[in-house]
Amino acid sequence: MASKVWMITGASRGIGAEIAKAALAAGDQLIATARDTRAFDQFKGNDSVIAVAIDVTNEAQVVAGVREGLSRFGRIDVLVNNAGFGMLGAIEETPAEEVERVYRTNVFGLLNVTRAVLPTMRKQRSGRIINFSSLGGYRASAGWGVYCSTKFAVEGITEALHDELAPLGIHVTVVEPGFFRTDFMDTRSLSKIAQEIDDYAATAGKTRETAAERNHQQPGDPAKLADAIVQLANAAEPPLRLPLGRDAVERIAEKNAFVEAETAKWRSLAESTGF
Repeated sequence: MASKVWMITGASRGIGAEIAKAALAAGDQLIATARDTRAFDQFKGNDSVIAVAIDVTNEAQVVAGVREGLSRFGRIDVLVNNAGFGMLGAIEETPAEEVERVYRTNVFGLLNVTRAVLPTMRKQRSGRIINFSSLGGYRASAGWGVYCSTKFAVEGITEALHDELAPLGIHVTVVEPGFFRTDFMDTRSLSKIAQEIDDYAATAGKTRETAAERNHQQPGDPAKLADAIVQLANAAEPPLRLPLGRDAVERIAEKNAFVEAETAKWRSLAESTGF
């Protein structure tokens, strides 16, 4: 199979770094992006990699970074929108400025990068876009509401992109990982809201406790996730959605069953509203 050129955002650590290693191990080329490129020093002298400093919330910087990658490799075959961070706190506990901050990265940043890459993919009439959502992008839970809402947005954006780009030979997939053993729950990747309201102790508060206990104990293997992403990038008929991890698959099945049962229960009322 011909070598591909990947562009991965948030490639300096965690899942992004694992995907970068897997793509290079597959013999592909890489535009590795992050706000801080010092983590890419390991790639110095590797002609298959270009490290580009990109803050996805800065659209001008994104455009310049894409241009720099294209000047090196001439094309982009796989875009992995991975950059993002978590936010833990009840909805009422989360101030507006924190909501805006996580949306700037997780949603608006993803849009900035996608818009910058699409002209090249449209010209090529080929490409793969892999948007990282989360199990929380399909089933929200107490304490993760604002974060999950950003991932719900990624799901909607991906569904629309899938339909818009399929006729142009560009495939789009949203990936929904469960809990993987990375630094996601550390302070560098997870913003914890300072305000704690006692009335949420049994819901969002309990989630805070569980998150601390689960840190670095998650069941998913990031290296295996990265290998799965390489397989996805090479699939002849990639899916619109790809949950990763047994916990993700199980929770998605539970939600589907709940929605089906609830819809059946309320179907009479739901269908009573037409003329």
